[in-house]
This record gives sequence, structure tokens and C-alpha cells, in this order.
Amino acid sequence: MKTIPAFTCQMCGHCCKGTGGIVVSPEEQDRLCRFLNMDRVSFLAHYAEKKSSKYIIRSDETGYCIFFKKDTGCTVHPAKPDVCRAWPFFRGNLVDRISWEMAQDYCPGICKDVTHEEFVRQGMAYLKSHCLIHQQTGDANALKVSDIEKNLCQKMEPRTHNL
Repeated sequence: MKTIPAFTCQMCGHCCKGTGGIVVSPEEQDRLCRFLNMDRVSFLAHYAEKKSSKYIIRSDETGYCIFFKKDTGCTVHPAKPDVCRAWPFFRGNLVDRISWEMAQDYCPGICKDVTHEEFVRQGMAYLKSHCLIHQQTGDANALKVSDIEKNLCQKMEPRTHNL
């Protein structure tokens, strides 16, 4: 039986709209700088703004990420931040069925024909295979999912019963 993909990006840009949410770590800044062939000082001045002690990607005048272009999609796709790479497999959507249902209403790429359990299974596999499971305390909470992986593994282990 063929597995139905839990998510197929439609390049609609819904996840690229909003302000103040895409935190970029120093490693992500370096990756974007290499892709854009820029030094970090120029990159931060042009594409980021500082909030508290972290840098976030700027939004344009329409509220979209500065790197999103209608009819093109993400202009830095190969170097985009980890939180963008992980969408829609964020912690909230993985641990909370209601958040996942709300995300389905928002994102046309999330398949409504898979169960939440299957979404979690595929999401964790995706995050793991793309090295998107974060551990550090300074990282975005949306990608701190190692506890979910442990719970998923426990659910999948064969159970033995003492009779």
C-alpha cells in the first residue's frame, strides 16, 4: 500500500506571511550569506532586524518574508532557515491535534486524508532525515521535538504482556 504524503508544498506563500517569527541563528546567517554572496554585516543590515538578542528575517511592505516572491516562491530556498525548512512539522502541529487541524485550514499543502498520527510519523521522519531536530536552549522551540521522537518510538515498540 502506497503511503499518502502528509505534506506537499503548494508554494502558495501562506507560511511566508507574518512578521517577527523567523529567527536566524548565526549558522543560518552564514548559510544565507554564502548563498547570497554577502558578508554578515551587509546581510544583517539589509535582510534582518534585531529583536531582543536575536535576529529575525525582515518582512516586506505586504507582510511577506523579504525573500518570498509571488509566482516564484522562496528566492533563497536552498539556504532558507531551518524553521522554514521544517514547515509544517512544527512542535505545535506534532503534539496538538487542534493546532494540526488549524494548520490544515491555513495551508493547502497539508493532506487532510492522513491521520494526525501519520502526520506525526512522517513529520518526525522528515525532521530527522533533514537534521532539523534542535536541542540547544537558544534554538527555536518549534524545532525542539526530541521528546516527541521518544514517545513515537515507544508507541511503535512491540509490546509484550505477561500472562
